[in-house]
Formats: sequence, structure tokens, C-alpha cells
Amino acid sequence: MSAIDVRGLAKRYGRTEALVDLSFTVEQGEIMGFLGPNGAGKTTAVKLLVGLTRPSGGSGTVLGSPLGDRAARRRIGYLPELFRYQAWLTPFEVLALHARLADLPPADRSRAIGEVLEVVGLASRTRDRVGTLSKGLQQRLGLAVALLGRPELLILDEPTSALDPVGRSDVRDILVAAREAGTTILLDSHLLSEVERVCDRVVILDHGCVVAAGTPDELVRGRGIRLRVTDLAAGATAALDRFGPIRVDGDWIAIEVGPDAVPEVVASIVAAGGRIHEVQPSRGTLEDRFLSLVGHGPHS
Repeated sequence: MSAIDVRGLAKRYGRTEALVDLSFTVEQGEIMGFLGPNGAGKTTAVKLLVGLTRPSGGSGTVLGSPLGDRAARRRIGYLPELFRYQAWLTPFEVLALHARLADLPPADRSRAIGEVLEVVGLASRTRDRVGTLSKGLQQRLGLAVALLGRPELLILDEPTSALDPVGRSDVRDILVAAREAGTTILLDSHLLSEVERVCDRVVILDHGCVVAAGTPDELVRGRGIRLRVTDLAAGATAALDRFGPIRVDGDWIAIEVGPDAVPEVVASIVAAGGRIHEVQPSRGTLEDRFLSLVGHGPHS
């Protein structure tokens, strides 16, 4: 059974179509990157998954139950992108409130609160006021709230947005440890390098539907080759345009081309008088792939 399974989800707000035909699955115990430009429909999708709104069409299940099921919602930890806690509360008091809302057994609450404060690195700030905490420490507190009670599914919206490199590394470790403990994680982040490092699979949305899905390696595989070339006449690279986009950096030429075309590329360069010293696969990055898919036109 998949932790998340949605088929043909649609959501309309008046004449605006926030989601058109959203279909994807998240398997139990994996970290899924949930990516897309602003306005792609990610926030709407998350609201549907946690039961904050109802779909206009399509269907789905979360933890084996229909979207919006109250019992399933108790098994989800959620960190929204924009959250605020009252400045006069302490981290312990914030977590105590959420422990009551989650209906954790009273005898287990103090232990559970201490556990998550230790995990996110706030054990020494338990009695400080939220208003005295930096934005990064408040981000850690939000993550602690999401982790409270050891949920089966974590849905995290930009969990590292306010963190420095040390904080981002800590969060990566926390997410990996949660996955190893059996927790499923849906991670929405604009820090694509972080997604590439921690996620098992990735879904990319644009204009309300999925435009690509797979492992990070699958999404960036076959992005082309790099060749170190000398003695190539000025303007000769124009003859290579037919193979795909070209980037020239000194003696290096990068071409977005499949492996089957490599012999023809090499032959064309030699025919143009170039001497080839090295040929390397050019893996690219998840950011390159993301921009090639959604880096067109305005997004709100």
C-alpha cells in the first residue's frame, strides 16, 4: 500500500484551475521531493492531502484512507511554509499545546516533547520565549512540531528555508533518520541541491499537473557530453547546433545529446578540423532539469 496515491486530482477556485490532472504515488518509507515553480499547484495539493480543502475532481488516499479522513490526519506531521507561534510562549509550551491537539496520552507528553526538542537541537532553549529565538531556531521549532508523536507521514513545506548550512545539514540528517525509522516524507523545497541529496524520488509539477517524475539520477541522466577540443575553426561550432543546445567554455564544448549520437558528434568535430582530447558524460543537475521543464513563461 502506498503512503500517498492520488489519481486525476483537480481543484478549481472559480475560473482558476489550481490543479488540472494530478496523479502520483509516494511509497511507504521514502522521501519524495515535491517540486514546482510558484503557482504550480503544490500548496493546493498539500491542502488536499491534509484535508484542508476538498478536490473538484479525481480521487486519492493518504495512509490507506480517503483524502480528508480524520483518523489518517492524526498520523500526519505537517510543517507549512508560513507558520507563527505566539512570541510569549516557550518551545515547551508550543509543543505541549500541539501534544494536546494530537491527543497524545498525558503520561507520554513530556517524554515526546523532550525527544523532539533534542532531535532538532533545541533542548537547551526549552524555556526561552519564542520571540527571542532567531528565524532559524523558530524553523527548528516548526520541524519539532511536525515530528511530535512520531507520525507515519511527514509533509514538509520549505523546512530549510531559514537555516544556515549547518542547520540544513542537521535537517538532512533528521530526515534520513526519520526515513530509516519507517517514516514517509513529502518534501517541498526550492533548494534543489538539498532535494537532490536527500530524496529517493522526485515529482515536478507545472500548471497543475505532473511534468516529470523519477529518481534524481533518472531525471538528470543522459543530459549530454563534454568534449575538450582544440584547433577548431572560429564559427565551426555552428555545425553542431543540429545535435542540441551547446555551451562553450574555453576548450570545453558541452552538448545536450543522447549517447547514440556521440560518434556522429565526434565525427563532425574532426571533419571541421578539431582535435578531440577528452570526451566526458555531462550529468547536469536537478536544477538544470527543473529549469528545462518549467523555466518558461511567467509564474505567479
